[in-house]
Amino acid sequence: MAEPITKVSIVVSKGSLEGVYPALIMANGARAEGMEANLFFTFFGLDAINAKRIEHVKVAAVGNPGLHMASLLGVLPGMSAIATRMMEHKMDEFDIPGLPEFIELVADAGCGLYGCKASADLFGFSEGDFVPQVKSIITVGEFYAMSAGGQIIFT
Repeated sequence: MAEPITKVSIVVSKGSLEGVYPALIMANGARAEGMEANLFFTFFGLDAINAKRIEHVKVAAVGNPGLHMASLLGVLPGMSAIATRMMEHKMDEFDIPGLPEFIELVADAGCGLYGCKASADLFGFSEGDFVPQVKSIITVGEFYAMSAGGQIIFT
């Protein structure tokens, strides 16, 4: 019989709503099941925890097969904003919190939020650039050490 999962570490590398929300939902679900959960934001995923950018994370309209529209339409001005408004409206119907609220919710539930040091350095960010729920900016080695004995999920 397989051992139950007791710890998950989720890597968030995309800076779009459809790239961030699956990780938040999985982390929230893990905490609800009593598991340890940590989120590691890297590359464009840092936008989800960047205090200046968190309110501006949008749906990626170009090359997103989930939108069920021709990729060419995604390049039209305003398509990302339209897709984002439609997604936010749908999320409101299901009482799914907005990104800042969801970040706060998972942190309050005991999920650890961490930024990738290499990515933060690459983009010129410091700890002060991130929302207060971020525990620390850590190296990949520190992330692996923290994840030891658990499952790593890449979204």
